[in-house]
Amino acid sequence: MSIILILVAIALIVRIAMYFGFIKVKGDNKKPITKKKDPKAKTEIGVRTDVDSRSLKKQLFTVMVFTKLNTKRFFRDRLAQFFSILFPLIFLFVFGSLSKGGSSVSFNVAIINHSQSSFAKSFVKELDNSKIFKVNKNTTTLSEAQSKLTKSQIDGIIVLPSNFGANMPGQSYPSGQAKVLYSENSNDTGSTLTTVLTSEFKSVNARYVNTTQPFTATGEVVKHKSLTSFDYTFSGLLGFSIIGLGIFGPVNVFPELKKQGVLRRLHTTPLRVWQFFLSTMLGQAITGAIAITIQFIVAIEVFNLKVDGNYFDIAIFIILGIFMILGLGLAIGGWAKNERQAAPLSNIVVFPMLFLSGTFFPRYIMPEWLQKVTNFLPLTPVIDGLRLLTTEGKNLTQVGPQLGLMAAWFVIIYAIAFRVFKWE
Repeated sequence: MSIILILVAIALIVRIAMYFGFIKVKGDNKKPITKKKDPKAKTEIGVRTDVDSRSLKKQLFTVMVFTKLNTKRFFRDRLAQFFSILFPLIFLFVFGSLSKGGSSVSFNVAIINHSQSSFAKSFVKELDNSKIFKVNKNTTTLSEAQSKLTKSQIDGIIVLPSNFGANMPGQSYPSGQAKVLYSENSNDTGSTLTTVLTSEFKSVNARYVNTTQPFTATGEVVKHKSLTSFDYTFSGLLGFSIIGLGIFGPVNVFPELKKQGVLRRLHTTPLRVWQFFLSTMLGQAITGAIAITIQFIVAIEVFNLKVDGNYFDIAIFIILGIFMILGLGLAIGGWAKNERQAAPLSNIVVFPMLFLSGTFFPRYIMPEWLQKVTNFLPLTPVIDGLRLLTTEGKNLTQVGPQLGLMAAWFVIIYAIAFRVFKWE
């Protein structure tokens, strides 16, 4: 299904480019068509006087030769290897570590104990052993704790007064009221901290006073698979790798080739634009397959990523995504005369997609109107489709809307790329 879609899209692009004159038979100059007889077929056919009648097999052979050259150039370029493989891995470890360490909620607090009661001492010890509270033991005075609170070094201060834990007259059990201090700039954190501490006191109160609670709440685990924070982030990181391979590769290489006169020399050969583009697409697909395979291995082995989808479907979708995003790089790199033109234009195209397509931050936290706008960014269907295929177990037929949007962008992007491409 997906292979048919991409073949139809490529055929449509070539047809549109030929119709509008984006693809020319040789160079940019057309020469008159003359009539001559084919000695084998014994019929007259229209041919261009300066064009060799090469077969499709020879044309594809040229594509494969340039694909090999592009692949060899990648393995010889250490800087390209760093930005294509190691740089995305750095982001993978950073976001993977954040997701792995952010599964539990905790509060960094300072405890100022003015009480000498045994209950107060045991209560401080319980908080110190709790996973919810991280007690700052180096803070012993109220003024020191307030200083750290104003610098946001701690979330709050728990003050135990002098009578905390003492037995009041007529009572056979200890009692007291703890005070929670927090900054006015963090009201939500302070309110949550107070609520959590009150919940801790409820379990303590149950030891001394038996009370019947008419209303209670209970929790129940819903047995449906849900995405972890890393599962959600991983698809965005794959999108980051794809946009790096598709845009930054051609944008960095093409202006340099123009500067060295390589493209000008290629322009004097029978090489056509579509052959040059197709060889670049295949070369980047090979490079992307290597880089993304390494990311999958690291994510599975180090961060316990659970892949529910079919690996073949994921691979096909990733290749299609690379092809589509690569068109942006071909358009920018093919149009720009030098790095000074390519760099700012590529940043204008890349950064909105990085921050609005769900690469590093989920789109559901955005306003509803912005979510509707970002649905139509080129990178959005790539990331959404990868998330559905990788972590939600969907197949290619179930990501039809994403494939359709990618096909539409494919046609638009490559029509522009053929139009603006310059050999020098």
